[in-house]
Amino acid sequence: MSPTSLVPCLQPDRSSELAKLLAQRVLVLDGAMGTMIQRHSLQEADYRGERFAAHAHDVKGNNDLLLLTRPDVIRSIHAEYLAAGADILETNTFNATAISQADYRLEAIVYELNFAGARLAREVCDEFTAQTPAKPRFVAGVLGPTSRTASISPDVNDPGYRNVSFDELVATYDEAIRGLTDGGADLLLVETIFDTLNAKAALFALEQFFERAGRRWPVMISGTITDASGRTLSGQTAEAFWNSLRHIRPLSFGLNCALGAPELRQYVEELARVCDCHVSAHPNAGLPNAFGGYDETPEQLAGEVADWARQGYVNILGGCCGTSPEHIAAIARAVDGVVPRALPAIEKKLRLSGLEPFNVGPESLFVNVGERTNVTGSRVFARMILEGRYDDALAVARHQVENGAQVIDINMDEAMLDGLAAMDRFLKLIASEPDIARVPVMLDSSKWDVIEAGLKCIQGKGIVNSISMKEGEAKFLEQARLARRYGAAVVVMAFDEQGQADTFARKTEICARAYALLTASPEQGGAGFPAEDIIFDPNIFAIATGIAEHDNYAVDFIEATRWIRANLPHAQVSGGVSNVSFSFRGNDPVREAIHTVFLYHAVQAGMSMGIVNAGMVGIYDDLEPTLREKVEDVVLNRHPGAGEALVEFAQTVKEGKAKEGSGPDLSWREQPVEARLAHALVKGITDFVVADTEECRAALAAAGRPPLSVIEGPLMGGMNVVGDLFGAGKMFLPQVVKSARVMKQAVAHLIPFIEEEKARTGAASKGKIVVATVKGDVHDIGKNIVGVVLGCNGYDVVDLGVMVSCDKILHAAREHGAQAIGLSGLITPSLEEMAHVAAEMQRQGFAGEGDNSKGSAVPLLIGGATTSRAHTAIKIAPNYEGPVVYVPDASRAVGVVTKLLSTEQSATFVAEIAADYEAVRSEHAGRKGMTLVPLELARANAFRPAVAAPTCCAAHAAKARPAHVPVAPQRPGLHALELDLAELVPYIDWSPFFQTWDLAGRFPAILDNPTVGEAARQVYADAQAMLARLVAERWVGARAVFALWPAASVGEDIVFYADEARSAERGRWVGLRQQHKQPAGRRNLALADFVAPVGSGVADWAGAFAVTAGLGIESKLAEFAATHDDYSSIMLKALADRLAEAAAEWLHQRVRTEYWGYAAEESLDNEALIAERYVGIRPAPGYAACPDHTAKRELFTLLDAPANAGMGLTESCAMTPAASVAGFYLAHPESAYFAIPKIARDQLEAWAGRKGMSVTEAERWLAPLL
Repeated sequence: MSPTSLVPCLQPDRSSELAKLLAQRVLVLDGAMGTMIQRHSLQEADYRGERFAAHAHDVKGNNDLLLLTRPDVIRSIHAEYLAAGADILETNTFNATAISQADYRLEAIVYELNFAGARLAREVCDEFTAQTPAKPRFVAGVLGPTSRTASISPDVNDPGYRNVSFDELVATYDEAIRGLTDGGADLLLVETIFDTLNAKAALFALEQFFERAGRRWPVMISGTITDASGRTLSGQTAEAFWNSLRHIRPLSFGLNCALGAPELRQYVEELARVCDCHVSAHPNAGLPNAFGGYDETPEQLAGEVADWARQGYVNILGGCCGTSPEHIAAIARAVDGVVPRALPAIEKKLRLSGLEPFNVGPESLFVNVGERTNVTGSRVFARMILEGRYDDALAVARHQVENGAQVIDINMDEAMLDGLAAMDRFLKLIASEPDIARVPVMLDSSKWDVIEAGLKCIQGKGIVNSISMKEGEAKFLEQARLARRYGAAVVVMAFDEQGQADTFARKTEICARAYALLTASPEQGGAGFPAEDIIFDPNIFAIATGIAEHDNYAVDFIEATRWIRANLPHAQVSGGVSNVSFSFRGNDPVREAIHTVFLYHAVQAGMSMGIVNAGMVGIYDDLEPTLREKVEDVVLNRHPGAGEALVEFAQTVKEGKAKEGSGPDLSWREQPVEARLAHALVKGITDFVVADTEECRAALAAAGRPPLSVIEGPLMGGMNVVGDLFGAGKMFLPQVVKSARVMKQAVAHLIPFIEEEKARTGAASKGKIVVATVKGDVHDIGKNIVGVVLGCNGYDVVDLGVMVSCDKILHAAREHGAQAIGLSGLITPSLEEMAHVAAEMQRQGFAGEGDNSKGSAVPLLIGGATTSRAHTAIKIAPNYEGPVVYVPDASRAVGVVTKLLSTEQSATFVAEIAADYEAVRSEHAGRKGMTLVPLELARANAFRPAVAAPTCCAAHAAKARPAHVPVAPQRPGLHALELDLAELVPYIDWSPFFQTWDLAGRFPAILDNPTVGEAARQVYADAQAMLARLVAERWVGARAVFALWPAASVGEDIVFYADEARSAERGRWVGLRQQHKQPAGRRNLALADFVAPVGSGVADWAGAFAVTAGLGIESKLAEFAATHDDYSSIMLKALADRLAEAAAEWLHQRVRTEYWGYAAEESLDNEALIAERYVGIRPAPGYAACPDHTAKRELFTLLDAPANAGMGLTESCAMTPAASVAGFYLAHPESAYFAIPKIARDQLEAWAGRKGMSVTEAERWLAPLL
């Protein structure tokens, strides 16, 4: 191509045309270029042509060069793909960057290659569009990943080294983009991304180019999941990858290469869930065979990806390696007429990422930003950096993440330090440490060039800390636009041209002005910055300084935070917490108390994140009362002399030593191996555990002792110490989790040695059963019992544990050659997941195409508290053509499995089950559905609390219900308690305990039952013996957190207030109402009906609680597992469940009689408590009156249950530990439990709107009610 022919032919913006087509049908992308070029068997001379005949280096394999030397070949391939049905043609420019062309010494022709690639594709597309104008074709200008990685060192000896810089990538991509757009590309495709930082450089170059051009081109992004780990080569998960690159506002986002369609499916499905743009996929034609070729036929590939389209996962489909025009034609035929994926409404959240996603939304708990990797805040860290001790500095970062930091703040602003170089080096080293790099980074500097250097090193979506208007609006907007271009969120300081904001008025004025500038569109002179990516820092200043003007600093911050959250939608609030206590430096106990009280009030006001040393924050209710009161006087500025009073009192508080360490202390490595293992368990150190375990095993083996002795001896000795420390309140849940991780790694090393011993005595198995608690659910007692029963009857049970994804279940079933699969779950969202697993079994051929050893259908067993015969028949079985059997309890499991796997009995049994389920479905279909009334009519029939008696006449007054006057709590607010297990034992309700063991009957009568009495007495005796040890030896810890707040109802919702004036909303429990038609005199109830409505003039109250009796249970369960003592393991879990329920009963009684005090005279025995003969109720999310499991999110946020009770939630809202109970407190004397069996569409949509949730997501959560 001569230079005179390089005349730009820029295409008009076709964004609207593409969007319209994508809404109508699935668009088809072309297939592999390299595969097709290989068919032509080109030689070196073909690649050189006349122009490069004398080139000094070999060029064979440089497929991009064929654009200039053999354009006829590339043109014919393009034409074949368009003839096959492709809508979008990719240019042959995958390696047309200076970095990649440098391998051939052809950097000088990069622009020409891209121009020629786009021009050639343009010409062919235009020819085909002219023939069929109703099917327009589009040119996608391809920007490949280059042959270098910005996130990964090519030198194993120097993880901080890079052979390419961000700026070099931007420059070469810029050159390629100019060529592609000048050549006529309609859109730009950044594809086969294996390093997200390379892609960020490409996007930076694109935005830079768009700014120069004065217009935008549509952008497609496609990454590569490299293997079954589900991550890119640089380590990111699919959602983290999306969070990192979504700032370009792409036309589409998707995946290609490396995997075949079956392996890629789950990751495409994940992107379909999280992306608010179109989703694309162009997988390989299967996995490479032994010769590097691809064997998947067009029909096989098309069949798989067409199902993605039918399931609503994708908008654009094509092919990558190994695909051909035949594959594309098959895909085009398969998706013809399929409705494309509709763009979902995704909730606005601060979506950050490291190697893993980290999303912060309304339901999120306080985000702890680790502060120790900050040279200005840590002298120890500063010394490490100044002395070049980067390994020690990395250990500090690692310890922060291990100790709970969800984001790490990195600051290199030190006078004697080259901050830019140090930031660059440290971030590149972090990139090679997955346990650190998994969390997002906050780049903290007062120098923009240091921040920008950091932005060029992180592949995830980080946070810029900070920008402000101190240098004026122009500089502020310039930095905001750059931060956006790099794909970062920003901390905005309350700082303008006049200085830092120190009053409520100044803080709110500056934040409002900054918000308006940031969120305004570029056309309006703004930055076009997403509101959810803005984090305001309204300035935390020191209090109790002795200067009167400083006394209100904390109050001003707290009130400014409240104002920001109420008036600047979606923005977050952060701050440097340690600043507030600066006046008391050197006195750690007082500083810790100030941080604790300040955060208690600031978080309630809406502070969502903060730079804080977690070791310098305590529990509000655990503070010494006098110290807490004096600190609160200062923080809330309750009287003028508060600061002086605290200074004086601080002299009486024992001075604490600084909590900052000087790096890891390895002196413990000098101890004997048994002591080293115990130390590692207690401290949660995994660095040496495998080597130490092997040393211990070898020593014991030499002494003639088996490998199990390592577990029974030093490992369990260490875990016992952990249990003792945890029970004594000297260790906390995150530390216990780390100890369990050490134990797991040690046991994993020992398993091959233990299995080798077991093999000598192993008996033949009747069959192999894979069992699992489904994704999102943590309850496994029933599953474990089934496993034990089957194991005792000769079956080989592979227990995958809890929270197991569908993909892992089915992969394990294939890997182990399972003859059956068993699914368990307790919470209602698990029912949806079970139906999904059944559908996947059908899709993947488990229904009888030879996936198991016998080539017959693999049976699916369904069990768990919320499952039922009807649900299995109606909702699960129709998804799978193989046998699906509901197993109501463990006693039935052996009989069911025996019949299913029996050659003689199987066919008859399967036929009986199928006929039974068909009858259930027919009966259900023929049954007249429940009559539902419109939501407005249901609301009109709500329960109305009694008001003052009418005085019109004596007759009416006599009939009136007495009016309820709410009682204000004696001790309102939030309370966190450590519970004494011995105190809970009398409150145990034993009847459900026997149900766990499939023994039917009420306690204590069951002990004398003629049928099960003997077994009941034995298991009860064993339970009492274990319970005594459990309590005495503190096998588990029990904690509770609860709160009593001013409240009012708004329709079906209960609003909790932060003050008795009920002016500031603390949180909201979004509820549901009975909607079925009621007989005369019956009301359509909502739990909110039992709380006085807003505007009624009645000052009402409500509460919330969360309790657990499962803390630390893992250590004892590990002990039982190590000795294969399943009975004791199940017994312990059952007792923990009973203690959790007992804790809820005990706590509710104390609330009624003491903390709230509305039933101070109550005197009920345990039988009366179990019968609920008290006033008030404690409804729990997920149960009949509150079937919404997501209510736990609001509840946990209100109570900060993770920090205050050691409890957590899974993605399906199952509570952890499993032995946990949570709910709300209502005190109205007429409050009662009821059921909400069904709701109509109008209530679903109204509820979704109030929850801030899409209707699609609401349908998933409330599926059992629809």
